[in-house]
Amino acid sequence: MFKQSLNQKLLQKLSPQQIQLMKLLQIPTATLDQRIQEELEANPALDEGFQDEEEVQGEHESETEADDEYADEFDDAYNAAEVVNEITTDEPDIPDTSDKELELDDYVKEYMDDDPIMYKSTAGTKDDDDKTIPFSVQSSFHEYLQEQLSTLSLKDEKELAIAEQIIGSIDNDGYLRREASAMVNDLLFSKNIQTTEEEIEAILKQIQQFDPIGIGSRNLQECITIQLKQLKKTSKQIDNRELENIDIAIKLINKYFDAFSKKHYSKLLKGLDISNDRLKEVIEIIVGLNPKPASGHASGNTSMNYILPDFFINNKNGELELTLNTRNAPDLRVNDYYKEMLTSYVNNKKKKKKASKEQKEAVNFIKNKIDSAKWFIDAIKQRYDTMLNTMYSIMKLQEDYFLTGDPSKLRPMILKDIAEMTGLDISTVSRVANSKYVQTEFGTKLLKEFFSESMQTDDGEEVSTYEVKNALSEIIKKENKKKPLSDEKLMIALNKKGYNIARRTVAKYREQLDIPVARMRKEL
Repeated sequence: MFKQSLNQKLLQKLSPQQIQLMKLLQIPTATLDQRIQEELEANPALDEGFQDEEEVQGEHESETEADDEYADEFDDAYNAAEVVNEITTDEPDIPDTSDKELELDDYVKEYMDDDPIMYKSTAGTKDDDDKTIPFSVQSSFHEYLQEQLSTLSLKDEKELAIAEQIIGSIDNDGYLRREASAMVNDLLFSKNIQTTEEEIEAILKQIQQFDPIGIGSRNLQECITIQLKQLKKTSKQIDNRELENIDIAIKLINKYFDAFSKKHYSKLLKGLDISNDRLKEVIEIIVGLNPKPASGHASGNTSMNYILPDFFINNKNGELELTLNTRNAPDLRVNDYYKEMLTSYVNNKKKKKKASKEQKEAVNFIKNKIDSAKWFIDAIKQRYDTMLNTMYSIMKLQEDYFLTGDPSKLRPMILKDIAEMTGLDISTVSRVANSKYVQTEFGTKLLKEFFSESMQTDDGEEVSTYEVKNALSEIIKKENKKKPLSDEKLMIALNKKGYNIARRTVAKYREQLDIPVARMRKEL
């Protein structure tokens, strides 16, 4: 049985402007310029650049002329729209709605009082800063491989197309992750070339001899094997013992790769039937090889990973100075043309010219675009203010560190602490801290590095978990690598230093520091 009822609910929803601000807060400075350019392309009412006072004054002096010019332009648009109306429809003109007219008039008046041309998006940077990032121009890694194709003995265009397909399938580490069967299909569908897996394998073996050696390997095992064989082939000044070591290394990789990767040295000694010293020599040869062949090429990665700091902190005679990096963010304003369009609309209203439906839609379109532009400019300004406010609070809490650069001076600090200081929500602070960097005289640091929980020592003193991790790293550095310390022994060592910490917490901190377990740290 169906029933109708009335319910009241209190919901909190984010406005589109708030959502836009949240998204802008997450964007680091390195990609902010791209986001602004996207908005400039999408919204014709948003313009780049900022007018100085002389230009603005000159505009006011010629305001009457501009109004008349755009008024004439609107007259032509009105007349054209009326002609189209007469030809395409017999419907009568839609009567004016006084409320909507009044609302639009109020908007135009408010817009003229609060001229958006005076909005400026930059803050915290010098006017003479260069707004470009220098970058190096060089051939990519794949272009470097393409240049070596001339060294291959290829029979025809078909084999050349296969070789190009293989090179195009090699990733930035230098590995071929795509199966031969998949490349057969790729060639058939993209270039209408019929081939076989055997033909691809034959050309791949030639490409694997390109510089750097090991390029095009399917996995690490194959990559090391190729490099070992090439080492044996090209090494002229090499004694018999080293040749034997290379042969043992090839056997080790082919038959005992799993035991080698897990550092089961006892299995290797038994399987290869060699001494401990001999195994150490063999492992030194393997460790000296390159597990990522493309890493040696300067442009091995298609995108250069530059770190562009979002903040700068300078120490000026014991006083910390914070600035926001807005180097690549252009000045933003509302397009002058759209301003004059609204002005001409007002002039036509004064002349009591009746506006058609199309004309009203055009003015509403202009209004919406100007609103969107102003919202975006306001969001950019709020982004700057929020980021500066948040970073200033972090700087004040960690003032001792920024003055000295001593990691032990870092105080325990969580998102809630900054939220309480700034009056912002914790989620907002998190968005600011995410993927943002600050440049100090001690290096460029990720903001997340300054956040850590607190723990008490045996003396009752509160210390940062960052300090505990540093102590853990130092203990592991000084351990005997032939008998590395287990997590249990690491816990005991930290307890002796006054850090009351559990074994599972030691394991968690070790993993956060990217330090492997004791067995993987073992050396011969």
